[in-house]
Amino acid sequence: MLEELRITGLGVIEDASLPLAEGLTVITGETGAGKTMVVAGLGLLFGGRADAGRVRTDVGKAVVEGRIRLDSTVDQRTAAAVRQRAVDAGADVDDDELLLSRTVTSEGRSRAHVAGRSAPIGVLSELGELVVSVHGQSDQMRLLQPAEQRAALDRYAGAEHEKVYERFRETYGQWRGAADELARRRRDATERTREAELLKLGLAEIAEVNPEPGEDEALAEEARRLEHAEALRGAAVTAHQALSGDGDGMDESADVMTLLGAAQRALEGQSSVDSALGELSSRLSEAASVIGDVASELGSYLDGLDADPARLETIFARRAVLKGLTRKYAEDIDGVLEWARVAAARLVDLDVSDEALEAMRAERDRLAKETAGLAARLMASRREAAVRFAEDVSVELTGLAMPHARVLAEVGPRPVGKGPHKLEVEGAECGVGPDGCDEVELRLRANPGAPAASLQRGASGGELSRVMLAIEVIFAGAGGPPTLVFDEVDAGVGGRAAVEIGRRLARLAHRHQVIVVTHLPQVAAFADRHLVVAKDVSGAVTTSGVHAVMDTERARELARMLAGLPDSDLGVAHAEELLAVAGKEKRAIRAEA
Repeated sequence: MLEELRITGLGVIEDASLPLAEGLTVITGETGAGKTMVVAGLGLLFGGRADAGRVRTDVGKAVVEGRIRLDSTVDQRTAAAVRQRAVDAGADVDDDELLLSRTVTSEGRSRAHVAGRSAPIGVLSELGELVVSVHGQSDQMRLLQPAEQRAALDRYAGAEHEKVYERFRETYGQWRGAADELARRRRDATERTREAELLKLGLAEIAEVNPEPGEDEALAEEARRLEHAEALRGAAVTAHQALSGDGDGMDESADVMTLLGAAQRALEGQSSVDSALGELSSRLSEAASVIGDVASELGSYLDGLDADPARLETIFARRAVLKGLTRKYAEDIDGVLEWARVAAARLVDLDVSDEALEAMRAERDRLAKETAGLAARLMASRREAAVRFAEDVSVELTGLAMPHARVLAEVGPRPVGKGPHKLEVEGAECGVGPDGCDEVELRLRANPGAPAASLQRGASGGELSRVMLAIEVIFAGAGGPPTLVFDEVDAGVGGRAAVEIGRRLARLAHRHQVIVVTHLPQVAAFADRHLVVAKDVSGAVTTSGVHAVMDTERARELARMLAGLPDSDLGVAHAEELLAVAGKEKRAIRAEA
């Protein structure tokens, strides 16, 4: 829930704080006082487009700050989602509140902060989707668009409908992907065939050589040994004889093992006298063991040393063949083998044989049939939801002083050509897109016997406002953001209808925080908190501020709204009567809950 909003340097508002609360808060004021700047400030706070033209030039920047409560007054799933998104953005979130701010300079630069930490503007937008839903006259215009009407019906239809819709979207994407891939393969068949032939030649050449992983390095090492076999043998023989004493003409007393043995025995003999000599004797014994191992390994090395010229010639020939592969395909044999693996996979993708194309056609057709079946299920689900939706909206309109009005939600197949693709659904071709194969149109029958007309042609401004409010009341019962903002959605309404709108907003405020910018005293009378935007023209620059009104001051504001005469005793008396009626209605609403 939005607890407080502060706006500085935005439009006519120099510095204003809006103390918000649970229930219904109304914002009123004279035309031009800056009521729309409050809604504009909310839009900025929750990631809306920054308009440098609205920044006060004498200040140079506009700042909007908001405090969101995350305590027991808010649905805890929503509160948890808000906390998690803020934490993901790097913010240190207090358990019960979250501070947001947005700054826009006169040059158009914009910054956002979440819990005092700098954050992308998009984070404010994501938090706004969780916290607040803003409805204004532009939303009414959007409701006239078929896509918005379909989205409203889908939102209403419920969880099972959403599952069908999700399956349709997934299958539709698979179908279009298969169709596009088949078209691409047909279109690029010649180029694909040429590429496939080149890959096949390369794979055949590699397969004929049949290299082993690391073979080029292994052969290079073996070749080096064979090329220097005599030098290696001489070095190994000399080292072996020096260590072990084996070999013709060697002086037995000169080999390392004999000398080490003599030294070790001499030290061992005196170890009882001095333990230090015993320690050195042990170390000589360890050295003798290591030298013995080396001598043994040198012997094995000499036994395996091969100086076969024929083997060397074979290695040279094999290395030349492998070099031919590394010149063409990669730097080493391991790279050549990886090229072959990738090429084999690419060949599968390049397959443009009749068999491959036929298999792709079959898969495309299978997915098209599955998509058509899901499109039919989606249409049926929308038709079922449309009956309930129309009934619920019509009931709400009865309570909004339109007792004879009926809203009809018609769902029909989309004509071929109006969708990006076409499919046969339930025996007839229709246009299909990622949103289905049907069109939704909301129609209004304002009076019994009158023909139902589309909202675009059959609804006045006041009627459209009430239809929009009725839809929002229905949606509110299904959850959604905890804060609802209505910006003069009561335009074109008056009299009894205005009272009914106030009553509906008060009922809605029993489950949500509702903030309403209104020019109707009948609506303002139902407020739990009444804020007035007042204009000050005493200085060189026009400014506006916001203050809460209560009791007599509130009655005077309603009198101003009723007749433009805040000081009229008759106007104030009328306002007080209006407040009394609204108070009685609010008590009845609380009793019903």
